[in-house]
Amino acid sequence: MSRRLPHVQGERIDRGNTVEFTFEGRRLQGYRGDTISSALVASGARVLGRSFKYHRPRGLLSAAGHDVNALMQVRREDGSVPNVRADVVQVAADWDINAVNTRGGLARDRLAIFNRLAPFLPVGFYYKAFHSKRWFPRWERMFRNLTGLGEVDLRAPHRSTPKRYEFCDVLVIGAGPSGLAAALAAAEQGASVLLVDENSSAGGSGLYARGGATQFAQQTEALIATAQGNPRIRLLTSTYAACYYADHWVALVSPECLVKVRARGVIVAQGAYEQPAVFRGNDLPGVMLASAAQRMLYHYAVVTARRVAVLTSNSEGYAAALDALAHGVELAAVLDLRLEAGVDSTAAAQELVRRGVPIHYGVKPIEAVAGADGGVASLVFESTAGVAPGKHTLDLDSVWMSVGFAPANALLHQADARMSYERSTEQFVPQTLPPGIYACGKVNGVYSFADRLEDGRNAGACAAGQIGFGIAVERRAAIAARECPTHPYPVFPHPRGKEFVDFDEDLQVKDLRNACQEGFDSSELLKRFSTVGMGPSQGKHSNMNALRILANVRGEPIERLGPTTARPMFHPVPLAHLAGRGFTPERRTALDSDHEARGAVWMPAGNWRRPEYYAIAGKSREQAIADEVRAVRARVGMIDVGTLGKIEVHGPHAAQFLERLYTARFANLKVGMTRYGLLLDEAGVVVDDGVIGRLGEQAFYFTTTTGNSATLFREFGRLATSWDLPVGLVNLTGHYAALNLAGPASRAVLREHTELDLADVAFPYLGVREAQVAGAPCRIMRVGFVGELGYEIHVPFQHAADVWRALLASGSRFQIQPFGVEAQRMLRLEKGHVIVGQDTDGITNALEIGMPWAIKMDKPFFIGQRSLRVLAKQPRRQTLVGFTLPSSDEASVQARRRPKECHLVLDGGQIAGRVTSVGWSPTLARCIGLGLVTPQVALRKHLRVRIDRGEEIDVEVVQAPFYDPSGERQRVGDPL
Repeated sequence: MSRRLPHVQGERIDRGNTVEFTFEGRRLQGYRGDTISSALVASGARVLGRSFKYHRPRGLLSAAGHDVNALMQVRREDGSVPNVRADVVQVAADWDINAVNTRGGLARDRLAIFNRLAPFLPVGFYYKAFHSKRWFPRWERMFRNLTGLGEVDLRAPHRSTPKRYEFCDVLVIGAGPSGLAAALAAAEQGASVLLVDENSSAGGSGLYARGGATQFAQQTEALIATAQGNPRIRLLTSTYAACYYADHWVALVSPECLVKVRARGVIVAQGAYEQPAVFRGNDLPGVMLASAAQRMLYHYAVVTARRVAVLTSNSEGYAAALDALAHGVELAAVLDLRLEAGVDSTAAAQELVRRGVPIHYGVKPIEAVAGADGGVASLVFESTAGVAPGKHTLDLDSVWMSVGFAPANALLHQADARMSYERSTEQFVPQTLPPGIYACGKVNGVYSFADRLEDGRNAGACAAGQIGFGIAVERRAAIAARECPTHPYPVFPHPRGKEFVDFDEDLQVKDLRNACQEGFDSSELLKRFSTVGMGPSQGKHSNMNALRILANVRGEPIERLGPTTARPMFHPVPLAHLAGRGFTPERRTALDSDHEARGAVWMPAGNWRRPEYYAIAGKSREQAIADEVRAVRARVGMIDVGTLGKIEVHGPHAAQFLERLYTARFANLKVGMTRYGLLLDEAGVVVDDGVIGRLGEQAFYFTTTTGNSATLFREFGRLATSWDLPVGLVNLTGHYAALNLAGPASRAVLREHTELDLADVAFPYLGVREAQVAGAPCRIMRVGFVGELGYEIHVPFQHAADVWRALLASGSRFQIQPFGVEAQRMLRLEKGHVIVGQDTDGITNALEIGMPWAIKMDKPFFIGQRSLRVLAKQPRRQTLVGFTLPSSDEASVQARRRPKECHLVLDGGQIAGRVTSVGWSPTLARCIGLGLVTPQVALRKHLRVRIDRGEEIDVEVVQAPFYDPSGERQRVGDPL
């Protein structure tokens, strides 16, 4: 059944362009410009979704995207999109649309059984049940399967959402009548104005709250045309301000990108959210806000009902009643919660009576009764005045609610505005505003059309004048309302409940009262215990009514309680907008193209990309890595380590500086030698390590781990300043490449390209030399992270490829093999060498990793020393141990029963540690690993490890290193 009206002045649809789509398996049609909701309602749909907790049928509520009644899963050609706000997203051809949060479809949702189980699911039930250690995992899986809204499509293509930057003199947020007036006033004084509105076109309530007339709409359209023609005003529609930060920095969310705006002055003219009345059945499809019905009428030419009652307590409700009559909707009655019409409502009330519409006063809604289709079919209410006092039942198919408003003041809260409760409007209004922040219109407690225009003009003139445009104008006090727009307590509890305060979380009046009875009787605690206002709508339609119920329970005035904080983001923001386009650069070493040519399979390392291994035709990943490991152990291999941080420190105090940074001694380090350095934080936690070489009496060159180089360089500069040590620091990470030539034949390969004496006496283990290699000036460190004779060659970036290729060419007769990160990790694991950040975590201190030789506690000072002294007197929390699978389990290892990194170590069923490094050693032909475990477990011969699928195995504790424990292979000359 079509509910589309003939052409309506100001409609946003293009009737000459039809759009076909599918909803819950039904083929439907709308027009270009229709939102999903308007197209569905125009096609006769009443039920648009199911509620989160009880899976009750839900229909149109706000028609503004301010609620969760109409969230959809939209399948398009480019993938499926979850939680699409049907009220504001325009429908497109061939979309396949389904309501979220259903099992079996919208009409036959199997989870609707929860509506009958409601008495057993009171507020906070999940805090009091389902928490036993035995049963919790089962309950957790059940709840995870039952909850959630839309489904994320992992196959959907990546969508780029770049960030933009804007600057303006005055930012006006909200393009309703007051916002338009403010923008024009500021522009008239010479200020550049950015005017933004979350709707697809400007105008706000000035275009849809017409009261059956055209006067206000025409005035609003004239304001829009004037603003669009003003060269100082830029208008952004479909764009909402999600958050406010210091110094007038505002984040705007548009469909395409996140816009970061810096303004000199900000005017908040976001209006107010119409609030629902709270009575039994107020969530039934067909029970909606009057503003939603008006939006449908004037924006999309859609009538939401055939026979309607208007439940109201303000002039806006009477205006909605006149709008209904103007478009042929049968008006069953106007139900006024007040005892008589207000000053601004009287004329409309008289007009309605003249046209035969019954008006009831002193109304108490009792229950909205559902029909066969799940939508509202009748309304039961009582009245004390009007046409017929008493109890009545009205047959109808819709109830339009207009009982009050809650100001859209989240940005004002974020700007640190101070609010006060104004009884004349029954809302919180700004009492004091920070410099450069202004509020006008409904958010300022001003509701009549003419008064909003005047309030906006004054705010715009003040904002421009304060920053030097035109004449400085004093901000006038808000114009007092002649009629209160909001009922002080539109809450009508029912003995059988189902009067919903929060539509997001299915919270009833009794839920909030029970929460208060439990002791959660402040606005902050009530929110956290009951989850009121914590759903996708962020309490736009529930927070004020919840606060009124809390005040009623406590017997205190609402102004004494105060609202909760409105944190960023106050409105739903797509995660793609927050992630942005991806500005993190991918760094590539000087040898990247050489690796690519040799079949490198890439992996991320910090913000670099490095070869994980080199693919070989006909071999698996594991076989290729094993070949690389064997090449280093038996012959010679070479790895690109250019991603290491490389830093120089110079000056008379350079050694003292390093002594303070690292745990080892460096004042006594001989020129031409290197030493391992361990870096801690103030708590004694391991944060980095590297090799420090002394190039001269006052010059050191040292490395850091890949991911920490930039951070540590900044921290070293800060510490040098803090300690007042005049040292020179140079970051050479991007200027030097580095490669490690390792293996028994490494000396023979290197000797062909340098005149440097490589004999053990001239160039001992842990030495550092500067020499030419393949014609390039290099710094060569004889270090052995992989446990073989090796040379770490640091070469200027521009010469790196020449040196790499030369060494590969001369090493070909030794069958030299480039190796990647995975082979390096296994080589160092065989030697028991620790990788910071893998074999340690954010709380691992230096005493727990078995490196007493690297820590000189007799030094006067190093970072973390004091904490280590305290920790040394306490029992160890964990210790690092080596382990291997018993030889009898080798067959099971091949059957993929080996542990993995982060698998848990158990002791009597309790967690006693975790595996930090593990893998199959081609050299030892068995599985080896390291783990952080409790000291008691470390003393045992076996560890119990839980592997995949909950299976548990035993591993044997052994002393690391697993390979060449004496370290002879990295200290002596050519074994070949």
